[in-house]
Amino acid sequence: MKMRPCFFLLLLLISSISQAQKVAVVMSGGAAKGMAHIGMLKALEENEIPIDYVVGTSMGGIIAGCYAAGMSPAYIEELMLQEDLTRWINGQLEKGYNYYYNKNDDHPSFVRLNLSLDSTFSVNLNSSIANDLALNFAIAEKMAQPSAIAKGNFDSLFVPLRVVAAEIFTQQEVILKKGNLNDALRATQTVPFFYNPIRIDGRYLFDGGVYNNFPVDVAEKEFNPEVIIGCNVSSKVYDEYPSKEDDQLISKSLIYLFLDKSDPSQVPSTGVYIQPNLKNYTGFDFARTKALIDSGYTATMRLMPEIKAKIAQRRTCEEVAIARNKFNNRTSPLLVDKVIMNGFNSHQTRYLNRLFNSGRRPLYFNDIKSGYYRLVSEDYFRNVYPGFLFDNQSQRFNFQLTKRPQNNFQVDFGGVIATRNVSSIFLGFNYYYFNRLLTHASANFYVGSFYKSAQVKARLDFPNLNQFYLEPEATFNNFNFLEGREIILLKSKSTVLDRTDRKIGMSLGIPLGRQYKAVLGGHFITNEDQYINRDFLIATDTLDKLQLTGGRFGFHILSNNLNRKQYASSGKSFDFGVDWFDLNEQLIPGSTSVLKNTLPDGIQRTWFRGSLVLEQYFKKGIYSSGYLFHANLSNQPTFTNYNGTIINAPGFFPFQDSRTLLLQNFRSVNFVAGGWRNVFALRKNIDFRLEGHLFKPFQAISQGQQQEPILSEIFEKIYFAGTAGFVMHSTVGPVSLSFNYYDDKENQFGVLLHVGYLLFNKSSLE
Repeated sequence: MKMRPCFFLLLLLISSISQAQKVAVVMSGGAAKGMAHIGMLKALEENEIPIDYVVGTSMGGIIAGCYAAGMSPAYIEELMLQEDLTRWINGQLEKGYNYYYNKNDDHPSFVRLNLSLDSTFSVNLNSSIANDLALNFAIAEKMAQPSAIAKGNFDSLFVPLRVVAAEIFTQQEVILKKGNLNDALRATQTVPFFYNPIRIDGRYLFDGGVYNNFPVDVAEKEFNPEVIIGCNVSSKVYDEYPSKEDDQLISKSLIYLFLDKSDPSQVPSTGVYIQPNLKNYTGFDFARTKALIDSGYTATMRLMPEIKAKIAQRRTCEEVAIARNKFNNRTSPLLVDKVIMNGFNSHQTRYLNRLFNSGRRPLYFNDIKSGYYRLVSEDYFRNVYPGFLFDNQSQRFNFQLTKRPQNNFQVDFGGVIATRNVSSIFLGFNYYYFNRLLTHASANFYVGSFYKSAQVKARLDFPNLNQFYLEPEATFNNFNFLEGREIILLKSKSTVLDRTDRKIGMSLGIPLGRQYKAVLGGHFITNEDQYINRDFLIATDTLDKLQLTGGRFGFHILSNNLNRKQYASSGKSFDFGVDWFDLNEQLIPGSTSVLKNTLPDGIQRTWFRGSLVLEQYFKKGIYSSGYLFHANLSNQPTFTNYNGTIINAPGFFPFQDSRTLLLQNFRSVNFVAGGWRNVFALRKNIDFRLEGHLFKPFQAISQGQQQEPILSEIFEKIYFAGTAGFVMHSTVGPVSLSFNYYDDKENQFGVLLHVGYLLFNKSSLE
């Protein structure tokens, strides 16, 4: 009987010890495979397993930070399944926030070197390959309020947190336990050469997985928990050379280079080691997030008996929800009192402030988001780093933009290789200077047998009057249609035409909301077309020379958010324009002309033109369909002879090679044209395209007995163009094999294979 009180006392002591158990959850790095940690957290909470501390590296640090910030596993899963996540990871700006005002004209570049050129003409290469603008802002937004609640102390979050980063210069592990939560999470996932590092406490920090990819030791040292649950999702690192697997593994060698070993023996015998089955996944499988989460959940549930045996304490879902709500209810509204510019001078700060409601304060979150994306949609500002700082005195946030080393000099490389002689090489140079205004000078060059071009521009951006730019430019284009003749195309004759156009002028651009801009321009034009007036060329022939000299003035409203420069499958583009031309025509007849004399003063030609071009796609699953519409109305006069008139008439260019052919049946002064595009995604980067288009001229241009042009009203004639082909979207641009048909006797059937972008600068009359 005396033993019974002692026995109950012993049971009470054991119970109190079990109740005092503290549990730390450790999450490894592993890029996309880190999504499995979400499934682990779901399983633990559903089974009432307490989580007292979280520690993470790289993607494990991101998931740990989200949990510590008061997000439930279900909310984290919802966040990671958003379409925006893929855009953030891939460096694309958030939908609806890609300001078209800052979009440059498309060119065939597929490689860009981002360089920093200083006053001593020293050049430094930016080694990062991914754009982190949207990712940085998303992390800053999600972590601003939890960080404010904790007042910069990671022990005061919903659950205490430790994030592991790396300092590469001194080869040291860095344990982050205070400061801005968004900085810590951004630092821990900075894979070298992929994302730009950020500076914390005066040091540039990188992905924590470089030195400690499975930070069990950090959990032990920082929190001294009774139980550690360690979840490892990283790729296996071998103790001995994997001779039988090296051929299969060599393509993934970059991942092994940047990940420290994840050693299961680090988890003590009192803890639980979880290794989800992720054999069929890679670190880049963000599109398979749901399956990755399920893998983590399944692996944790399989070990749940062991977890429950080692952790006697339970914390109900209701208790966790009450505690989480209590933490989140301390949130302050995301109202911004100041916008702080770090690293910018007073002139630059004044420019930047005008993008955030011209300095009016306070700002709501949407004001900040709009201003930020308005800024970074300009290439020069793609190295700024955003953050929200809470001011305890004002009880409001400050938004901070930090200047990182700027990429003020960029070199573009590109071009196209084709089975027709339309191949070319592209080289582009861009230089930026930023003080009271932003100046962007560019020079682009195309070299090929069919097409040669040189273009020099200088865009000056002013922050005044809701922003506008002035852009002087000079462009030289040369198209040699005889050199661009078909190799595979079935045709009856060669097109003898050498076109040279030059323009120099100025454009004024203003934004119209996020997706549109208006451009007012005036240019001086001097063109020369050389051609023959029959179907064949002999050695003794001399060519007609048609020279057009004068001015062009126009107004255009533009928009373009197509997902690709060529072979788009989503998005839309819009171009409405009104142009006035005042040109002097002078024809110097060649040996094939019936005319023998040249008018010394030429003939003045004046006309107006209105045009509308629309392109839009509707995507559903693997199928995308879209339309192309082009209308042109003009009182453009005829020129001295037929060929000069048809060459300079507006045209319809539905396919990639349309501009490389003189399609006489698809040119007219007044016309409407359009068609339907069908795109079937056979694989992730391979499409099958099937298109059909109709061209309806309202005035036909025909040739008279004396080579004179004749305009006739036609209402019954409609011309058809169709194409079918495969497109693979690669790092060097599209790889396309297409079979084309034009209702044009000179260029009826064709087969074209090309690698790269088949793009050109606009001609002076387009």
